[in-house]
Amino acid sequence: MTYVIGSACVDVMDKSCVAECPADCIYEGARSLYINPNECVDCGACKIACRLDAIEYETDLPEEELAHLADNADFFLTVLPGRDAPLGSPGGAHGLGPVGVDTPLVAAMPMRETPAH
Repeated sequence: MTYVIGSACVDVMDKSCVAECPADCIYEGARSLYINPNECVDCGACKIACRLDAIEYETDLPEEELAHLADNADFFLTVLPGRDAPLGSPGGAHGLGPVGVDTPLVAAMPMRETPAH
């Protein structure tokens, strides 16, 4: 069981959740953040901190967000450029830094327009 980041994070990536995660298991793709289900300790700190309401416990996902359950896990099966193996569980997002790629689900989503400041 794990927490899942849904579509509200795509193209926004507020990152308020990242600072609160004691397991350092929230990784940055190109357009969205992803929670590593093998590293998550199910504490819920990310859900509380998320200002976008983009994070839900997997059993609480609304039906329209269910695709993100498998999608978050699939992100860690991604083979990054210059690597021979999937991302897997690198043991912490901070040391890895932004990954720069997304899953096919997120990559296929229409770009969200960001409001002008």
